[in-house]
Amino acid sequence: MGTSKRGKGGERTPVVGAGEAAAALPLRGAAPASSADREGAKAAAPIVDADRDLSFPEILQKYERKIFNLILRQIGDRDEAEDLTQETFLNACRSFQTFRGECKVQTWLCQIAMNQCKNRFRQRDRRRSLEGPSLDSSPGGHEEPPRQLEVADWGQSPQEVFIKNETYRYVLRAIRLLPADYRMVIILCDLQQLSYQEIAEITQLSLEAVKTRIHRGRLMLRRKLKAYLRT
Repeated sequence: MGTSKRGKGGERTPVVGAGEAAAALPLRGAAPASSADREGAKAAAPIVDADRDLSFPEILQKYERKIFNLILRQIGDRDEAEDLTQETFLNACRSFQTFRGECKVQTWLCQIAMNQCKNRFRQRDRRRSLEGPSLDSSPGGHEEPPRQLEVADWGQSPQEVFIKNETYRYVLRAIRLLPADYRMVIILCDLQQLSYQEIAEITQLSLEAVKTRIHRGRLMLRRKLKAYLRT
């Protein structure tokens, strides 16, 4: 079962294990619903999601990089993010035929990815409790690894590009220092550009709780960035 690996140019190949497991899956639309399901659905607005008509290999191709980036920003370690991305899509592949479409496919994938991250954090906590604190570890945990950033505007001067990239890296480091609950909603909202409703579905929080956490998380982030933005 292969993992996603980076090529010489930093590009990542698809998750081999999930792709192979999904190759035989047919194209599918919405799963047929029973009479009881149809009655229960009358109270809820139908979810319009074009991804429901995609095969799993097509979903893998469309969302693999997005899910990898989501996990990387949450975990902070590239190798672990690659492993968890593979596990996310393998789990999704196993349950794809029984996915009933209660939410969008992207939301469903994010739910699985966030559960993988939570499990990995629990493993880290158990390991630390057994091993004790490491003398080499930094208080903030893993730092966002250096990465090549795309420059959209080629008319920018090299100095402007440098400032923009350095600011982006500093913001990512500041997000990594947020408490886990606030870091998760900030990543989903401000980096993944998901709606409040989608975040509520992923985190299993109420809509008001999501809005409150995002507001408080942004206040924390603003305080962390205050000194940097003054320079």
